[in-house]
Amino acid sequence: MRRYAASWSKATREASAAAYVPLSFDPGEAYQFDWSHEVVLIDGVTTTVKVAHVRLSHSRMPFVRAYPRETQEMVFDAHDKAFAFFGGACARGIYDNMKTAVDAIFVGKDRAYNRRFQQMCGHYLVDPVACTPASGWEKGQVENQVGVIRRRFFVPRPKFKSYAELNAWLEDRCRDYAKANNHPEMRDRTIWEVFEEERPSLVPYVGPFDGFHAVAASVSKTCLVRFDKNRYSVDARAVGRPVEIRAYAARLEC
Repeated sequence: MRRYAASWSKATREASAAAYVPLSFDPGEAYQFDWSHEVVLIDGVTTTVKVAHVRLSHSRMPFVRAYPRETQEMVFDAHDKAFAFFGGACARGIYDNMKTAVDAIFVGKDRAYNRRFQQMCGHYLVDPVACTPASGWEKGQVENQVGVIRRRFFVPRPKFKSYAELNAWLEDRCRDYAKANNHPEMRDRTIWEVFEEERPSLVPYVGPFDGFHAVAASVSKTCLVRFDKNRYSVDARAVGRPVEIRAYAARLEC
């Protein structure tokens, strides 16, 4: 048993060591995705928002969007808004092992991805790649972006009337940042100029993915369904029947 355990441990280490994510990227090759938590004032209330970060690995073009939570429907919406903003997607997406995307972690880069997440990637023709656990350097660009965006966009604490106003402002700030800062490797050009050159290499944007998170529920005798600790009214004809709740980033359908 000891000999088998030792040989298995050695084979596992070798398999893990052989897996890596390159740190230089061709135009349209890859983007990186991550989340951060930031504090803003929304309608006079201090609110911790979850900010989705997408970064094109070649041009370093950033995109950020704020949400109340990090749920799967928010992940779907963040990708759609990012790809619409860029005008396309990349061939690969680099992620950490977030539960909204990865169901199981195997040896090396092998993952069991969530079915709905795989459907989203298929819609945009993206091949997902998950980082090795505890190896944040494999998506170091977007990790660095989190710190830069926090210092540049969220200090001092900004104030907005709504999430819609906040997100419109964030898109404008991303454009302004890209036009005002030089690319870290091609220093004679701005990030925006390199992004404009990268655009033709992106996978063309094909329109939004039907990004809902489905949950089975039953309707009570008072015409209510329960979702995410809240109760919602439904048509009386559904009383006593099983229903499917489809949660989108901004609405629920039953």
